[in-house]
Amino acid sequence: MAELAQEVQIKQAELKKGEDGTYTGHVIFSLEGNQSSYEVLLYSKKGKKWDYSIHFAEGRRSEEEMLAVDARLEEDDNLFDLLLEAAQASLQE
Repeated sequence: MAELAQEVQIKQAELKKGEDGTYTGHVIFSLEGNQSSYEVLLYSKKGKKWDYSIHFAEGRRSEEEMLAVDARLEEDDNLFDLLLEAAQASLQE
């Protein structure tokens, strides 16, 4: 995980818990070697199973790069967990 942390630059992270118990948040990050930054929007009904969507945040927009990052998020639990943990660290209950 330490090697992964060196590859990922987290620029901003935020997570909020709603009155109904749902969690919503986002993480803006970039990956070493990519020209774009991405924003992952996070959602969970109870904080256990998470849904996400990915969008461009800034930089050159390469659809192929974003699709590759999205596929990596699907396959690499460590990458997703790193981003989720960054958002969770910002949570103020």
